[in-house]
Amino acid sequence: MITAEHLVKTFTRNEKKNRKTEINAVDDISLTVREGEIVGILGPNGAGKTTMLRMMSKLMKPTGGQVSIRIGKTEISDEIEVKRHIGYLSNNTKLYGRLSARELLQMLGTIYGMTQEDTERKIDQISNILSMESFIDNRIEKLSTGQTQRASIARCLIHDPQVYIFDEPTLGLDIISSAAIIEFMKGERERGKTVLYSTHYMEEAEYLCDRIVMIHQGKIISEGTPAALKAQTGQGSLRDIFSGLIQEGRRNEY
Repeated sequence: MITAEHLVKTFTRNEKKNRKTEINAVDDISLTVREGEIVGILGPNGAGKTTMLRMMSKLMKPTGGQVSIRIGKTEISDEIEVKRHIGYLSNNTKLYGRLSARELLQMLGTIYGMTQEDTERKIDQISNILSMESFIDNRIEKLSTGQTQRASIARCLIHDPQVYIFDEPTLGLDIISSAAIIEFMKGERERGKTVLYSTHYMEEAEYLCDRIVMIHQGKIISEGTPAALKAQTGQGSLRDIFSGLIQEGRRNEY
């Protein structure tokens, strides 16, 4: 389980004439993601989604507030232990281009203290899930955008983490590969995994997620199950719900 309490992240922006302005990319967000739950994070570019996810994975220190990660009844605070329990996918992760996807996963298996037998078994499983058989032994620098994305996702799965924090996992993937990721996430939920899942694809979020959190300008503007959000707003889709909330917020600014 991951709990964020009153998270704030402030950045300083340089303006003209040497002026500096502070902006809150994340502005007082509180959120709990339970075991066996997939929570979808929706919002436009610049809404603060990635900053929030980086803080919730403890890759970035918040300006204010705190994040706690519990595995079972144990709170995990040690930086190394946190990494062992989280599979974090960023949309700008750089991979070792001269390695093949298989070599990358073998290296990570060693880093995570896995046996060679367990590593190879997990690589075979991941390769099958993500349909990587045709390119897993090719150098990463030679892969297509979609293949590179699958290799990046694979590195998050190799150590069988208890928590997944995925930022745009299906970006650049074809329909078949995207469907494989979505079905895999559903299976992990059945295994009791905790999943934070950021996406721009509203239909994907509606199909996959137990709960939706909509973010705009660093704040949560709505939260609930897809069915509850539809009932509250009278809208038939998450896309219409989100558009309506944004328009209402803009009207209230004037």
